[in-house]
Amino acid sequence: MDVMIREIQPDDNPYIAAVIRTVFEELDAPKTGTAYADTSLDNLFKNYNKPNSVYYIAQQSNGQIAGGAGIAPLDNGPDGVCELQKMYFLKTIRSTGTGAAMIQKCLQAAKSFGFTQCYLETLTDMHAAQKLYVKSGFTYLNAPLGNTGHSSCPVWMIKELV
Repeated sequence: MDVMIREIQPDDNPYIAAVIRTVFEELDAPKTGTAYADTSLDNLFKNYNKPNSVYYIAQQSNGQIAGGAGIAPLDNGPDGVCELQKMYFLKTIRSTGTGAAMIQKCLQAAKSFGFTQCYLETLTDMHAAQKLYVKSGFTYLNAPLGNTGHSSCPVWMIKELV
């Protein structure tokens, strides 16, 4: 099934929030200290409708929203560092190349915003995601950057953008 990557619109909010929650429930991932508990989850359009921020939606050809990912400045992080945020996909589009395409779209936006590094946090059990991040040029860090509030995400990675 074809997947289109486009910027989030206000009407997408409940659908992408449901996708993210579905992935957490499917993986039996922690609900606290993760994106699942973020107060912004139900209004991602507003949260990313800010300077140097963007959120992309992965929409299937049948119109179903099946995933997304965003870029924003890293909260309380060093200058020039953005964060790849809330990258989750339903099973229907995993292993289709959509994740790699989404990362490239996000990194392209990050560079256009002038960021020099892209940071991310993920869960230990998200092995396929980590493999994709490494393939996309991310390397592991020994400690977190900034203060995202995601205390249940003990895997930290970064990529140079210049």
